[in-house]
Amino acid sequence: MPSTDVVIALRSVRKDYRGLRPLRVEQLEVRQGESVALMGFDRASAEVLVNLITGATLPDSGDVDVFGTPTGAIIDPDAWLVAMDQFGVLSERVVLLESFSVEQNLALPFSLELDEIPLTVQTSVRQLADEVGIAPDQLPNAVAGLDADAQLRVRLGKALALGPRVLLAEHPNVSLPPDGLPRFAADLAGIAARRHLTMVVMTADRTFARAVSDRVLTLMPATGALTAASEWQNWFTRRAR
Repeated sequence: MPSTDVVIALRSVRKDYRGLRPLRVEQLEVRQGESVALMGFDRASAEVLVNLITGATLPDSGDVDVFGTPTGAIIDPDAWLVAMDQFGVLSERVVLLESFSVEQNLALPFSLELDEIPLTVQTSVRQLADEVGIAPDQLPNAVAGLDADAQLRVRLGKALALGPRVLLAEHPNVSLPPDGLPRFAADLAGIAARRHLTMVVMTADRTFARAVSDRVLTLMPATGALTAASEWQNWFTRRAR
């Protein structure tokens, strides 16, 4: 039986998504409040993994347990929507309303009243913007005019708006210039620590991975094994002999 503090557990998972090979994950456990960076997932397989963890799709074989419950056991759509509230997803797949202001985009998780945002929602939006590093003078600006860093922070704000227990990030650093990576990594790690979030970050940048996580694991696509960097290096050294 999995430990009660294990939030995400995948065992012998296989999912065919019409890639070069099926996605395989032999074993992954992420505990409450832990941040784990995963390397070896391209954008397509990262999306598949997020969908498996959230229960949006089910594995072809193997088990995915989240908060101690198999995702396959959630058959009621309303129960699935309630379960989804525990996740925040940081991804370029999350649509931003580019002609709307930063404030309106951040208000959307709280209210559909975007022409006249309620005062209570305005307060929540300002607090959220401050937390993710958006300056007050950016709130009236249209999202379309923001640089990559600011747009990413709007996406992060939307992912955090409803107070999720788990943050799933799909290559969040891919659009950032190199000089913007250290600050965003520090901000993301700080937010996760303050909120005691469980966080899974998929990235191809090892420096970024180390900056935002407690553990960095690399996927071996052929087997589905997830290995720590030192284990991968030792394996490679043994193979080279």
